[in-house]
Amino acid sequence: MKIAALVSGGVDSSVTIPLLKEQGYDPHIFYIKIGMEDEDAFMDCPSEEDIEITTWIAKKYNCKMDIIDLQQEYWSTVVKYTLDTVKRGLTPNPDIMCNLLIKFGAFNDRMGYDFDKIATGHYATTYENEEGVFLSTAADKLKDQTYFLGQINYGQLQKVMFPIGHLQKEEVRRTAIAMKLPSAHRPDSQGICFLGKINYTDFIKKYVGEQPGEIIELETGKLLGEHKGIWFHTIGQRRGLRLGGGPWFVVQKDIPKNIVYVSNGYDPIAQYDDKIWLDELHFLNPNHDYSNLSAVKFKIRHQPEFNSGKLVRDEDGIRIISDEKISGIAPGQFAVMYDTAEKICIGSGMII
Repeated sequence: MKIAALVSGGVDSSVTIPLLKEQGYDPHIFYIKIGMEDEDAFMDCPSEEDIEITTWIAKKYNCKMDIIDLQQEYWSTVVKYTLDTVKRGLTPNPDIMCNLLIKFGAFNDRMGYDFDKIATGHYATTYENEEGVFLSTAADKLKDQTYFLGQINYGQLQKVMFPIGHLQKEEVRRTAIAMKLPSAHRPDSQGICFLGKINYTDFIKKYVGEQPGEIIELETGKLLGEHKGIWFHTIGQRRGLRLGGGPWFVVQKDIPKNIVYVSNGYDPIAQYDDKIWLDELHFLNPNHDYSNLSAVKFKIRHQPEFNSGKLVRDEDGIRIISDEKISGIAPGQFAVMYDTAEKICIGSGMII
């Protein structure tokens, strides 16, 4: 079996190489360049150390290695999606789109024809039966990353390989230390991959600009202040409002009127709702019959905990009705659904 292993220089993807070698495979390592280093705003997005570590691992395990430059593809897909979503006043999820459009998309289009599988350091697993391949959760429920894989298509799912999905994070660290990998003690990456050290707000300000509007208290209609652009704020946000007498939380946005609505208190009731409306449904395995699907577990953000609810499809639209009211339902983000046993990642839909 010919395996393309995507290694970023982080501990998780680094450990996939000794694991694959132990299983008798000879993976071809690829480092994907996506940080827009040619742009002024991205000059602090270093790839040199990542490439050095990845090159060291390739030499240690006698693997072929190539650097694939997908910066333009990333800009024209993931970054464009991010900016377009922000301009609509919604909250984007670039990490979900990076998996769909770059790691299992543009890379596969460019190099995947020569490989049977694409291995990554995601905390996820797969299994196969007579209906085909299914995406399932990782052994480490705290690190599980199936939320970020909820939009990949079935052709991509058939080709994925997750060598560390059966391990706990501490086992991955111990393996890296035992193998003396230079990434063994590197901290986990945080934030959006293409930004590097650039602040998200600064990035949005540069490419989208500012559009001042009103900040209004939802319950009273009182004008409290002014925001610099509705795209700088997301549902559930507390920081960055610059209002006295807080805490204040963003609970609604009127996009056409450019108004941000807030509520006061550490746990305002206006933050909560039990209905998550979805634009459409994307099922990861279309071979399985989900026509009678009702009871589901779901997540509206990357988190260890699952919410319980019921999927409803009728003339009013598609929605998940949560068993309990939840906070932070942000239009533009994704609701990812699971079976009630919290084992199978069923699919996802964009929140509207």
